[in-house]
This record gives sequence, C-alpha cells and structure tokens, in this order.
Amino acid sequence: MTTRDTNPSATRTPLTALTAGRRLPLLTAVVFVVTLACGIAQLVYPPLYEYVVRDAARIDDGQWYRLLTGMFFQDGAAPGLVSNLLLLAVFGTLAERVFGGWRWLILYFGCGWFGQLMSYVWLSPVGAGNSMCVAGLIGGLAAVVLLAPRRYGVVLPLQLRIAAFAVPVLAVADTVVHDNHGLPCLLGIALGFLLAPHLDHRLPAIQDGAQVSR
Repeated sequence: MTTRDTNPSATRTPLTALTAGRRLPLLTAVVFVVTLACGIAQLVYPPLYEYVVRDAARIDDGQWYRLLTGMFFQDGAAPGLVSNLLLLAVFGTLAERVFGGWRWLILYFGCGWFGQLMSYVWLSPVGAGNSMCVAGLIGGLAAVVLLAPRRYGVVLPLQLRIAAFAVPVLAVADTVVHDNHGLPCLLGIALGFLLAPHLDHRLPAIQDGAQVSR
C-alpha cells in the first residue's frame, strides 16, 4: 500500500522524511562560526593566509598542520568565503539532521581531510577552503537518497533521485578533469552507504514524510 503525505511542508522539503525529528544543527553552526571567524581574520590580515594555506612544499618541510588549517581558510577570498559558507549552511544542516552528530563529523572532516591529502599528493598542491568538506556531505546525502526506497520505504521525488544518481557521475568527471572535489565526494558516497542510520531511527519522521511505500 502507498500512502501520500498530507503535510504540505514535507512536500516542500522531501528530505524531511529522512531526518531524525527536529534536531538542531549545532555542529553545523559551530563549524560555520569557526570558518567564518577564520575567513574574517584572513580578510582583515591577508598575510595570515600564507601561514595556513595547503602548500605542498611547506608540508614537505614538516608543516603538516596545513592539511587541517586548509579546511578553515579560503583561497577564494571574500567570494569564496561567502559561497562556501552558504553551501555549508544548506548541506551541513541537511546532513546533520539526516546523519546526526558523530556521523556528520566523520563525513565533514574525514572527507575534507582526505581531499586535502589527495590535493597535496596529486591534484592541487596549493589551496584552501572547506568546499571539499561540503562535497563529502553532498556525497553522503546522495547515498541516503539512493538508499531511501529500500531502507526507509520512502519514495522521494524523481528530480531528487536523478540528482543523487548524477552526484557520483559528476564526481568521477570532476576527478578526471583534475579538480579536487570529486574524490572527497566519492568518499562521502561510500561513507554515506556505511553510515546511513537504520529504519528504527527514522520511523517518527517517515510517518510524517513525503511518500511511504509498503
């Protein structure tokens, strides 16, 4: 039997059916504030960037901390900071509500650090930004959307399912053209399949969700 949602807000935000209640995105907020503070400091004192940027030559000299600081500062200055914070606010909130706190941390920092490492050894020796962290969250969300019909019994809108199928394709293409966002996104997809919460964590939300198949 298929039941359709009578809650219009669920139709407007179909991923609500995959979230665990109304969890506040506290981790997203904390990381947002820290990244914003780092970005403002970088804009106020531009030389700071040279001390924190991912730089393969300096990492080779033993400055491994740059693989961490590169996730909090931006190589795109103010435009890069604004765009990356907007992406963090949107996808960070969704991912935290879907995965919860510790899974979110693994996706965000695990994929982000992996992206920094792959950039250092292969794709982009010099740079900074949290966009690779967000790419990991996007990959994780894509995995949950693909799992939704079988694991949660939720049939999400066709456009969302097409977008989820497109994520790994675009991530591979991104890597082929030597951009550094594809690999953390692919890792996010793999982790998303592994970390996706089980059905018992989603029953209350699914009862209020977009469309449920039984």
